[in-house]
Amino acid sequence: MSTTQLPTPEVLPAGPGGISSACSPPETVGSGRGMGPGRGSARGLRFVVPLATAFVCYLGLAVAFFWGAWAHHPTATTTCACGDASLYFWFLEWPAHAILDGGSLFYSTFAFHPVGFNLVANTGVVALGVALAPVTWAFGPVASLNVASTLAPCLSALAMFWLLRRWVGWAPAAFVGGLLYGFSPFILNGLVAGWLTMFLPIPPLMVACLDELCVRQRHRPVPTGIALGLLCALQFLVSSELLVVTGLVAVLGLVALVLHSALFDRDALMARMRGALTGLAAGAVVAGALLAYPVWFALAGPAHFSGLVWPSLAPGAYGTDLSAFFRLSSTTASTLAQRRFGGYQGVALHQGVYLGYVLPVVLVVGLVAWRRDRRLWLFAWVTVSSMALCLSSVAGGGHLWVPWRSLAYVPIVQNILPLRFAAMVFLGAAVMLAVIVDHARAGLRAGGRRAGPHARHGAHARRQHAERRLRELAADLVAASVAVVALGPIAASYAGNLPLTMVPVVVPEWFAAVAPHLPPGQVVLTYPAAFGGIQAPMAWQAEDRMSFSLVGGGGPGSVPQRAGRERPGFTVLSDATVSVDPVTGYLPSTVSSVRQAITGWGTTLVVIPDQPGLPAYDQGDQTGYALAMTTAALGEAPRFEASAWVFSVGRRPAGPLLVAPGALRSCVGGANFPSGPPLRIPDCVLGAATRAAVGPAGTG
Repeated sequence: MSTTQLPTPEVLPAGPGGISSACSPPETVGSGRGMGPGRGSARGLRFVVPLATAFVCYLGLAVAFFWGAWAHHPTATTTCACGDASLYFWFLEWPAHAILDGGSLFYSTFAFHPVGFNLVANTGVVALGVALAPVTWAFGPVASLNVASTLAPCLSALAMFWLLRRWVGWAPAAFVGGLLYGFSPFILNGLVAGWLTMFLPIPPLMVACLDELCVRQRHRPVPTGIALGLLCALQFLVSSELLVVTGLVAVLGLVALVLHSALFDRDALMARMRGALTGLAAGAVVAGALLAYPVWFALAGPAHFSGLVWPSLAPGAYGTDLSAFFRLSSTTASTLAQRRFGGYQGVALHQGVYLGYVLPVVLVVGLVAWRRDRRLWLFAWVTVSSMALCLSSVAGGGHLWVPWRSLAYVPIVQNILPLRFAAMVFLGAAVMLAVIVDHARAGLRAGGRRAGPHARHGAHARRQHAERRLRELAADLVAASVAVVALGPIAASYAGNLPLTMVPVVVPEWFAAVAPHLPPGQVVLTYPAAFGGIQAPMAWQAEDRMSFSLVGGGGPGSVPQRAGRERPGFTVLSDATVSVDPVTGYLPSTVSSVRQAITGWGTTLVVIPDQPGLPAYDQGDQTGYALAMTTAALGEAPRFEASAWVFSVGRRPAGPLLVAPGALRSCVGGANFPSGPPLRIPDCVLGAATRAAVGPAGTG
């Protein structure tokens, strides 16, 4: 994962204001022998000014994408308080809560009570939660999500710009590369779903450190290695999955670099070997020391996962096919599913691996035109190998061999979703595009300088100077046009969806008015259950600042295989979000399994909102059934308060009611909410239990 331009530093220019080492503080840039007074500060300014300009431009574009939140109310408006965004509200709220209460940053029983929630085994973005804790304390988790979502493309693009200034002399070329990486479909598609794991400024900085260790070696290897180790630890606490992805692709890049050097420049390889190994060893020691406990906690700590994180998915299933890189596909089905179960409520962005046809053509033509630049070959290898690793191993009915099949059964690695390698596709493509644009500009400018002898004085000299400036401007415009053409299809795919659609965060009345005042120790089971595909209850809990513990939650812990003894009731309540089995859904054994689950989870309150106007992603389809089933399971009627049906579960609740299946089905009667207070359902169930006790059990 570093540059392969080995022979001389001159072939790898840092460019005016470029970075001597991305692992060094900015104030060291430009220092060196032979500099007169003020020259170091002048070069420092030539580095800082483009970096600051790029940051302002990237931030402005990111704000434009998320303008719907910032222009209205960033503490109460976002892409959606539902789906996976609900999960990330919780991930942002928990560290802020834990810091104040002295709790663990890695583990909580406030979700998936009583087993608990292991944040580092999940996509817990602990580092972001800690960094944004002041925002969360002051403004709440919605504001923190908006801040993180806005900064993610901005800082990712800026980190790529920083990396590229090592290798290109023209700042706009580096800006274009940063734009492609930071605002790639991969990052933006993830952010509209609320996936803060798409916060990716760290991989480009890791590449810069590897470049310094393995190629440039202008700084001492140990400090550079320490910087690399710190970056690895930080990336683990943002996304362990993307740390593994970056590490695997870095190994592929380093192997290619070593093989090339062994074949064509063995002396250079041997000269660099000692420093590279020293720095890598220092990085391994630092990363190992910092990550020993977090890695143990993820693999063996409370509520960790064993085997496949998603046991219902075949390894490699969440990948893509080759055509998705070049052709846009319909998103109608996924859009409808998102709007129902929770996800981005606007016009869905297209697939996260989309490159279009033009960008690959530009990269291939540039690779051929400047084939002597081995950086292009290295990052072409990174791009192509990452594309191959994105391919689904179950494509074509599982009969096609793809590279992922070699990793599908490797422990830990098998849990990576192949689509995540798209991050490295865009990293490699961004480097290639920036280098090609820089080459195009430099080549055209050099051609103009070779046009003929230059006069030193007089009108002819002024005319030559003007012509030269025009040729240089033309070269700049041509190079910029190459970038615009290359990025055009990706930019067009965003058309009609800028700014991104934002919606108000809706919290049901009971959770807004009653839940914040609950006594400590309350454990709440909601309908829809947080493990039934609708994760909005996690957003309600986060907005309530963790005023209660929640039964269930989102993520891999929500699969039935991890429900333990409560699995039968778990399955009934999970399925009840959308459907009820007409044969088994009303049996006395089903009622008993629901009761066992409620008591096994230590539930103290069952809350079923019955509030007109709630978004579809906050409601289940079988609310009447949930009310009837809970009444039968707990043997008592609920109270209606703050637009919700609330069951108080004592330490020893009354036994389940014996209700004939037909009678229970009749009480539900296909009713669903909100349709006014359905007082008849609990009364009907209680009355039917008396009648059922007289007749044969199980008849209707």
